[in-house]
Amino acid sequence: MESLPVSRAPSDNTLVGQHHLSPELEQEIKDDELAFEAYGGDDPHDPHPYHPSAPSETHFGSKLPSSLDLEESPTVTATATLVEGTGIGKKDPDLVTWDVDDPQNPQNFTFSRKIFITILISVLTINVTFASSAPSTATLAIAETFGISDELSILVTSLFLCGYIGGPILWSGLSELYGRRIVFVITMLIYTLFTLGQALAQNPQTLLVTRFFAGLFASAPLANGGGALADIWGPVGRGPAIAAFTASVFIGPIIGPIVGGFVVTSYLGWRWVFWVLIIFSGACWALTTLFLPETFSPVLLQRKARALRKADPIANAHKYAEHERSDWTLSGILRRTILRPFSMMIQEPILVLITLYLAVVYGLIYALFEVFPIVFSEVRDIPARLTGLTFIGVGIGSTIGAFIAYLQGRKFVGLVEKWRGHPPPEARLDGAMIGGPLLVVSIFWLGWTGAYKSVPWYVPELATIPLGCAIALVFISFSSYIVDTYLMYAASALAGNAMVRSAVGAAFPLFTNQMFHNLGVQWASTLIGCIAILMAPMPFIFYKYGPWIRTHSGFAPCIVR
Repeated sequence: MESLPVSRAPSDNTLVGQHHLSPELEQEIKDDELAFEAYGGDDPHDPHPYHPSAPSETHFGSKLPSSLDLEESPTVTATATLVEGTGIGKKDPDLVTWDVDDPQNPQNFTFSRKIFITILISVLTINVTFASSAPSTATLAIAETFGISDELSILVTSLFLCGYIGGPILWSGLSELYGRRIVFVITMLIYTLFTLGQALAQNPQTLLVTRFFAGLFASAPLANGGGALADIWGPVGRGPAIAAFTASVFIGPIIGPIVGGFVVTSYLGWRWVFWVLIIFSGACWALTTLFLPETFSPVLLQRKARALRKADPIANAHKYAEHERSDWTLSGILRRTILRPFSMMIQEPILVLITLYLAVVYGLIYALFEVFPIVFSEVRDIPARLTGLTFIGVGIGSTIGAFIAYLQGRKFVGLVEKWRGHPPPEARLDGAMIGGPLLVVSIFWLGWTGAYKSVPWYVPELATIPLGCAIALVFISFSSYIVDTYLMYAASALAGNAMVRSAVGAAFPLFTNQMFHNLGVQWASTLIGCIAILMAPMPFIFYKYGPWIRTHSGFAPCIVR
């Protein structure tokens, strides 16, 4: 099994039209080769020798992406066509691509600029996920203010997550058409305005409607954050960057109840939870507008082609970017934006199984908003204003998990050279293989010690540390695995994942309270723990059989002999 480039570097005696290739052309072809090379190994620990002369057809485990699909890849830097009868790659002279050292190429951004973009996107993600959970501590106060039931007030959290369901598909598709930046800027502004509506709401209908639409627009960082980071980072830097982004997905929900709990029980009142959100989101929108550059290469190359044609309409009349040749009919746009995530969720077993696992873990995060008040306030009589502090253990564990994921990612430096720039995605699964069993242990620990008042409060609280660590490891590991597996289709894969994950997250708070009261803390936790047991073998299965599964994928760019 081996990697297969679109074009290959010729030997010294290769002739094209009876002329020797110049060293410059040889180097250009080598650059094209490396730009297109994709991993196709069958053993994560044993790469096959590289054979560039491998045939280009008939032995594929999966199809090569078409040129229409390749233009959507953040990693593609050039397009090659075969010169008839030679097997030698030659670029279309009218096709606008990146020069090797072009500073406008997002892959060539300075290291400090890449770090800044990574931090900014992570902060945006923390902001929108913080907004999903912070009002959860205000539900009783909201119910009292508007005279509604406690169950109805829980919709303040669930409807925001319902907005997450449809948003990722919409925003990921638009970002692949018009670029990342414009989607971030517009959605963050509208999300901030809908949050203002929540702070000023005078009836429950206004509050709930604005929460839904705020969630719809707030989902843009969740949908496009991973894609934007893949735009700028290569295989070595991508792991830590995706780890930081993924960590922000659950850091926000964890700190939300901590901040919200203190605001609600202070003299400020529950409305100030939303004013805090407005201040935070407004600052994020300003930073995005001022400092976030465009990172999506196809859109940047389209702008470059237009600039060349404008600068010299005669000489550059035929210059074009691949993005301009895409199918811009309504059916073509729908296929690339709306239909692809659904197709992947139906056809891709890797994505389906990982999405189910992450959906359960994500739902567990939001279930904790209902579980912790039962375990610590109802069972142990801890004041409500202090209940939010019980999430600190989850935060500590998440930080530990993110650091472990970072240490595991460092091994990629050696793997990148060994695998000619593209280590197997299965090398990302170490974290999930640790986090899966740890999640099971921590759930049973929390449930069976939290159910009894005779057990000191710090015993179930200590369980939240490995719980947070497990959540972080599973999320970071599987998210990186999805990105490395689907590459140019990662945005669509993550959009489908976020859609299902958010639907489960929205549903969990609606039944968690009743389930834990009716079954008891210990048996409700046992039910969730048993589900975690069923999911725990998944990363081990993918580690062993993932390469074979990917060879049967229509979206994973894996080529095998």
